[in-house]
Amino acid sequence: MSIPTKPEPVTGKALTSVVDVRKLPKVLLHEHLDGGLRPATLIDLATQIDYRALPTSVPAELAAWFLRSAQRGNLSDYLEGFVHTTTVMQSAAALERVAFEFIEDMYHDGVVYAEVRFAPYYHTRHGLTEDEVVAAVVEGLTRGEITYGVEWGLIICAMRHLTESLKTAELAIRNRGIGVVGFDLAGGEHGFPPKKHVEAFQAVEKANFNITIHAGEAYGPESIWQALQICGSHRLGHATRLINDIEILPDGALKLGSLAQFILDRRIPMEMCLTSNLHTGACNDLNEHPFGVFFRSGFRVCLNTDNRLMSSTSMTQETVLATELFNFDIADLEKLSLNAMKSAFAPFDKRHKMITDIIKPGFASAKNTIL
Repeated sequence: MSIPTKPEPVTGKALTSVVDVRKLPKVLLHEHLDGGLRPATLIDLATQIDYRALPTSVPAELAAWFLRSAQRGNLSDYLEGFVHTTTVMQSAAALERVAFEFIEDMYHDGVVYAEVRFAPYYHTRHGLTEDEVVAAVVEGLTRGEITYGVEWGLIICAMRHLTESLKTAELAIRNRGIGVVGFDLAGGEHGFPPKKHVEAFQAVEKANFNITIHAGEAYGPESIWQALQICGSHRLGHATRLINDIEILPDGALKLGSLAQFILDRRIPMEMCLTSNLHTGACNDLNEHPFGVFFRSGFRVCLNTDNRLMSSTSMTQETVLATELFNFDIADLEKLSLNAMKSAFAPFDKRHKMITDIIKPGFASAKNTIL
């Protein structure tokens, strides 16, 4: 009597050819609201306020322009496109619309829970207060959730090069009751280390609130170390350059530096963004992106889009990309969604419910289609 052998798992391109990745229950933790506008919406909002600086009024051409602009290999150039998007997001109506469309896009992309972030400071040029800016975005996100059922959290960003971080932290804390779930520090890393904003992070910690910090995208492990050990970050935005604290030995084994070991041992989530990292120069070639090394070594990594407009991407595209680059199987994709949901700034009961009621059943259904 022969013992039946377990079939080899379907992986990589073979998996993406038999599974509808768009329908898998995905979780997004790192996306900028002002980096994800629909080109048609951007054109429409620009027309309403007579903003004439857009390079074109044809949606497909504008999308292509943003993608070309993003592919210049460094973060500072990548960020230039935000001048256009923030300019048209200066009214409550525009902010509400962009936030609603974000949730609508998440629904059509198979995202079941999403955290989106932005810096209210950039949306006060026409008289709105920062609290009014936040309220307008929350209104749009709430309308989207009611319409499409996608759960969400809002993260408020302070900017590295500004001196308003404590005020922004207080804004985030003040609005936690209406859907704000955390505080972030964003912007160019060079010359603006997170330790310069330590007072803001201390205020957030004292309020028992959540912190994520962009670190290790355009600067090395020192930026990540400061985010964790000086500023108390609970998650890391990108952290791509943590690979510089890891030595890959000739036999393929890893020798972790003390920082990498700390992050692995403490299960600190890393919000990674493949396509964006290529565009900003955080990695030179996606085939060399450290995501696969981190995932296979047990780090708590998750996939994200960062800026869907600038990088012309979606969670479905990022998931397909990762699956084919790193030869993932369906269990790996489920682990990525679980990693993200476990790391979300949503309350524990919501995280647990999303995992047991939506994510695990969704992947169980997908697994059945493969067998």
